[in-house]
Amino acid sequence: MEQSLHETNPTPAHPPRPSRGPAASPVVGLLGLGILCAAGAPLAAAPCPAQPTPGLSDLLRNRMEAGAALGSLQAAGHEIRALSALPSFYLRREDAPAWISNGRPSRCAAEVVAALHAAPEDGLDGMDYHLVAIDSLMASAGDPDARADLELLLTDAYLTFGSHLLQGRVNPATLEPEWLANRRQVDMATELETMLEQGDPDASLDALRPSQPGYRALKEMLARLRRVEVEGGWGTVPGGATLHPGDSDARVPALRRRLRASGDLTGRTPADTLLFDEDLADGVRHFQQRHGLEADANVGRETLAALDVPVEERIAQITVNMERWRWLPNDLGRRHIRVNIADYRVEVWNDGAVALEMRAVVGREYRETPMFSAPMTYLVLSPYWHVPPRIAALDKLPEIKRNPGYLASMKMTLFDQATNEQVEPASVDWSTMTGAEFNRRFRIRQDPGPLNALGNVKFMFPNRHNVYLHDTPSRELFARTTRAFSSGCIRIEKPLELADYLLAGDPKWTPERIRAVIAQGRETTVWLSEPVPVHVLYWTAFLGEDGAVDFRPDLYGRDQLVRHALDAEPPGP
Repeated sequence: MEQSLHETNPTPAHPPRPSRGPAASPVVGLLGLGILCAAGAPLAAAPCPAQPTPGLSDLLRNRMEAGAALGSLQAAGHEIRALSALPSFYLRREDAPAWISNGRPSRCAAEVVAALHAAPEDGLDGMDYHLVAIDSLMASAGDPDARADLELLLTDAYLTFGSHLLQGRVNPATLEPEWLANRRQVDMATELETMLEQGDPDASLDALRPSQPGYRALKEMLARLRRVEVEGGWGTVPGGATLHPGDSDARVPALRRRLRASGDLTGRTPADTLLFDEDLADGVRHFQQRHGLEADANVGRETLAALDVPVEERIAQITVNMERWRWLPNDLGRRHIRVNIADYRVEVWNDGAVALEMRAVVGREYRETPMFSAPMTYLVLSPYWHVPPRIAALDKLPEIKRNPGYLASMKMTLFDQATNEQVEPASVDWSTMTGAEFNRRFRIRQDPGPLNALGNVKFMFPNRHNVYLHDTPSRELFARTTRAFSSGCIRIEKPLELADYLLAGDPKWTPERIRAVIAQGRETTVWLSEPVPVHVLYWTAFLGEDGAVDFRPDLYGRDQLVRHALDAEPPGP
């Protein structure tokens, strides 16, 4: 982003923030200003020109010139973070104030302050945007220095908050070293100038938020769960033997209360409050579906553990995933593929709807599938498998040492790295060979066919991680609830259906011809007529099929990293 706030975020020079939680009411500091609308009468959007305030422009210019000389700009003891966008904004307007009109805060100033107080609705914290100092100055700014402080803090707050809505509060590359995505780009100084001309801060900030339904659903669920939190949480269900539909048990009332609190159960309570009736069974199934559990209505160990996760933890999970939405471009592609690592699922999207979905197998915890985006450009039918060096050294070499005939039994061929010639495995002394030596001397290729680890087809979206989608001969793994078994690539349940879908517009590649080529067992590359974006993502809270928000376990422990980053002071440049 030309004026990205990620490049200008030094730690603010203010005392440690209070504990996080819902921000104070936006009425604080505004009541005596004569700028609140009458009850029930919202202010109409109109330009927010700042009428001249004697001496304020000169004071702002002097402050910024001094800050440029020092390499640091402060206002009311707070460090200004937008060291690029803020001076650019005032340079364009010849240092005219944006928020002070005739010596008083403008209507737009009040509306921006209200938006900062509402930052928790987006999983952000108003304390990151000088909110306490701004509230104080809004109530008492009278002398020239106080007006200059308020002017600079409001501008910095808008630019910083807007940037966080646009691109995220956290730079994902600092948490996800493999992150590759085309994040949204906006010149925030221009955006602020446009907002003042149109006079609608709420509309301006809303346009910076992710526009996808998935983000809006998380925002709505966040508000709901915060209400549950204020009301004391949703309680727990006592442990014990597995509860089954039809049981009569003293724990049933607690189960019913818990499911009502999370919205999984509606309807009346039966006369027999201890009975695990069919309505309650439906509520349990709905809860299990939303949490990636087997939807059998039995409340056993795994279901009980999910029920007993505190509402505060689910709130944190939602804020983490809202942040991940802010890392993505608004336009994921009219036709695109989404992989949700944490849900073990692949979806093909077309014109805003899911056209094809399937289960997936993703990387083991010690061979994690990375998060990134890249365009799919071709697929390969009956592919060879060129065994990656890491897998060759860690997995295949031990097998060869145990069984000299392993390579032949798996239709694998050994090649000399230097000459590219085939090597007879029996001619090699494997007894003392290390993984490093193996990779220096040899490589392995597996022939197409029923044993091939990539199955009948692989889908290529070239990337530095060498990760792709592919078929697999291990079809039984798709029946598992937890499917983290691969070495980083993504095995998919319906490879032929995906090939049919991607090639549907090409008359040369009918479903019949695709299968005929595969049956021949010869590697064949097929280029797509146009690239299809692939987004390999990690959602542990997301919009589910029935419009509810689903949750999944944090498979790789990545949520905790984002939580720590969101709870820390804003990052430096």
